Amino acid sequence: MVTGLFAVLLVIYFFVERFILNKDVQRIPLRICVTGTRGKSSVTRLIAASLREAGFAVLARTTGSKPVIIFPDGEEKEIKRRGSPSILEGKKILRKGAEHQAQALVLELMSIHPECGYYESVQMFKPHILVITNVRLDHLAQMGTSKEDIARCFASSIPENGTVFVPQGEFFPVFKEVAERMNSTIIQIPGDSFAEYFQSKNNLPSFELEENIRLSMGVAEFLGIDKKVALQGMIKARPDFGSLKTWTVDLGSPPRCWLLVSCFAANDPESTQFVLSGLLEKKLFNGKKIIGLLNLRRDRGDRTLQWLKALKEGAFPEIRKFFFVGDHAHVLKRRLKLSGKTELFVSKPLAPQEIMEEIYDTVKGEAVLVGMGNMGGAGKELVEYWENIGKPYDF
Repeated sequence: MVTGLFAVLLVIYFFVERFILNKDVQRIPLRICVTGTRGKSSVTRLIAASLREAGFAVLARTTGSKPVIIFPDGEEKEIKRRGSPSILEGKKILRKGAEHQAQALVLELMSIHPECGYYESVQMFKPHILVITNVRLDHLAQMGTSKEDIARCFASSIPENGTVFVPQGEFFPVFKEVAERMNSTIIQIPGDSFAEYFQSKNNLPSFELEENIRLSMGVAEFLGIDKKVALQGMIKARPDFGSLKTWTVDLGSPPRCWLLVSCFAANDPESTQFVLSGLLEKKLFNGKKIIGLLNLRRDRGDRTLQWLKALKEGAFPEIRKFFFVGDHAHVLKRRLKLSGKTELFVSKPLAPQEIMEEIYDTVKGEAVLVGMGNMGGAGKELVEYWENIGKPYDF
């Protein structure tokens, strides 16, 4: 009797929850979700900024290095989580969007399991537009060990009767396969699209990678937003905490000018090399020696193994000294037998100031220090420290 009553109440509860969720969804005319391996937070911010500049009341949510809600007036509030991130957080975001009478919702998805991706996107948010930023090897234990596996995970978020945006170079056949089944359309954004706006860096957000801007502009154009208006909004957008950032700082006595580069949020070796190659092409480093600071996390063992494999295969030949910090630092150094001139060091201190002092005492002179590996733990603390001691450098 009691068990039966409980079951009935549970069914009623879920029915009411679904009713409220659907009601909140229907109150928001335009819903955009962003998934992919890298650049999700940045693309979410860029799309939201272009909509805001075009006059939309837009609410956005990022889930990256510092998860935040971006309100229609552009103000931000960090999301405080008591436990592990949960896709059920999305229900609260939908409610906030409805309460603020948002005309558009731009949401970074957080799912890394295909089943969760389907529920979060297709069942909960029901987006009109899904943006897939790229497909890289990361979260291998949850998503699979090949890019095809990972692409299939992202494809699980493709909505019914929607539009999917993906960079042309990141297209996988599974996207078309699932889109056809869901009656959705795929739009591929070429790597040279909107070329006229990339002839001068003054026309672009200084903190963003070009592929993120092109993808976001493709969405804005599809929505009928004037390209100049969209770009103006993107230029005004506040960069994500984990976005590519650079600072100059004088270290030592006499003072020597160092360039500090945060690539921590790139996480995997492929994405990090992509970013670093772009900076080298821009001749940002002016011939200075490049030092790598690799932050390792205990709960990201698969990522540490990716770095081990990449460095064994000769990745990052432009870096002559690597400093490892974090739980796997000693193990990684022991297992690496790099040929050539690359030197390996384990940074024993964990406090940002002490790490920096140790690196400077070892390197001496002017240099470029590139933070990579993981934003969590020491990465976040280092970025906050660099923001305090450094002067932002516009590249």
